[in-house]
Order: sequence, then structure tokens, then C-alpha cells
Amino acid sequence: MGNQVEKLTHLNYAEVPTSDPNGFDPDDDGPRIGVSYIFSNDDDDDQDDNLDHFSSDSRAVSHEEKPFDPQDELECAIYYREECVHERSTGAATHSPESLLNKCRPGDLLEFVATGQYPHWAVYVGDFQVVHLHRAEIKNNFLTDVSQGKKGRIVNGLYRYRALPPEVIVRNALDHVGSRDRELYWRNSECFAAWCRFGKREFKIGGEIRIGKQPYRLKLLFSEKKSHVLEFQSLEDVIMEKRRNDQIGKDAVMQELANHLNATHEIKEEHFVN
Repeated sequence: MGNQVEKLTHLNYAEVPTSDPNGFDPDDDGPRIGVSYIFSNDDDDDQDDNLDHFSSDSRAVSHEEKPFDPQDELECAIYYREECVHERSTGAATHSPESLLNKCRPGDLLEFVATGQYPHWAVYVGDFQVVHLHRAEIKNNFLTDVSQGKKGRIVNGLYRYRALPPEVIVRNALDHVGSRDRELYWRNSECFAAWCRFGKREFKIGGEIRIGKQPYRLKLLFSEKKSHVLEFQSLEDVIMEKRRNDQIGKDAVMQELANHLNATHEIKEEHFVN
């Protein structure tokens, strides 16, 4: 295989190797499992087509039926080697679209959230409008249209990179309006919005070579004493997994992880039984 990177689809916890069958790491001494996800190119289409709707004819479950539940949001942190580059704590306030408009400034990153859906990110460019990646196209729409009733929040501080000047952020976003399909360099709305604000190639498709030891760690924080760490070879891959966890929710992630660790322990026991 050499340095060739094969195209793989997402693997859930039950399909990846683990080095420790005991599960959670109460002492937080380091990664418990080493995982590298390489996502297929159509993963963003799956996300946006099925779960990132905002059009009037959307077939997704209505947001009134599934309001955002902050209790089901999973705290996490992303590390590049020993440096924390992203951190989310639970309890961040969300606002109605109308209230959010009063708080926005050009260049702000916005995140719209609803239970059971991938978070949808956008860049506020002024005049009540945002630029965002949706259904394999970068669009310029009114904030209230994009939200479709979802609550939103300003998320400038989640990534700990130095932001570009507001006018550069807005220009980055507007310059790509109309780009679609093969012209796109981002897998999802979060990668595009974050690239506009920080300008780092790591947010782009293929922005980092996936060779050698995984330099990124995604730390999942279930409680003060329970955490779990996954390892990845690129920021792009970490974001894909983080977004999947946001979509299925904290309880589902915990159950999925517990099922995998129990299954791994059983397999190891069977392997050593004569």
C-alpha cells in the first residue's frame, strides 16, 4: 500500500481496534484507543442532504418536535500533539434567530443546533445575511432563513486559533459564494466557516497528509471522572467524528462506546479460552 491512502467510510466504535477493554479513563493519563478515520468524499452530502436542511420543503423532523437539549450535548476537546486547539463546554447559551441577529458582528461564526441533527455553521457577513455551505454549495442567505427555527449561538471562541481581521473573514466567505460540487474544498459547513475565520489549510479537504502517527486527539468528557480519547491523523477527520457525536447525542455516544468496549473484552476472553 505504501503511502497510498485508501478511501474508507466511517467506522463506528464496534468496528475499530482498542488497546484497553476496561473502557473509561478516570485518571486521564492518555488515549485509551487509537483510531484513524478516513472519510469518503460523499460524507458531507449525506450530512447536508439528510440532516442539515433549512429549505421550506424539508422532510427532516420539525425543530418544534425536537428542540435542542443542552443536557445531551457532549463536552469535548481537540488536541494537536499537546496543544488544545478546540474546546466545548456544555451550557453555552443559545438564542432565537431574531435575538441572535442583535448580537452578531461581521466575521462572527454562528452555529445552529437542534437535537438529532448535525450542527449547521455559517459566517455572518452583515445586513442580516450569512454565508454557509449547504448541500454541496456555498450560499448567501438571510440568517432567519438559514436557521429555520433552530436556536443559534456565536462560536468564535471554540477554536483557539488566531482569527483573521473581520473584513478578511467576510471576504473569504463572499468570494466563494456559488462554489459547488467539485469546486469545494470543505467537507461540511463547520470546516468552511472555520476556514473563513482562521484561514488554516487544516480545515480543507486533504489539507494534511495522513501518514505516520496520529497527531490529533479528541477527548470526550462524559463527567468529571469519565473521559475517553480517540486519535486521528487530521483535523478534518476529528471534525467529522465530533459532528457525528453532536448529531447522535451524549447518551448514544456513551452507549456506543460501552457496547464496543464490552464486545472487545468478550472477544479477548474467547481468544484466550482453550
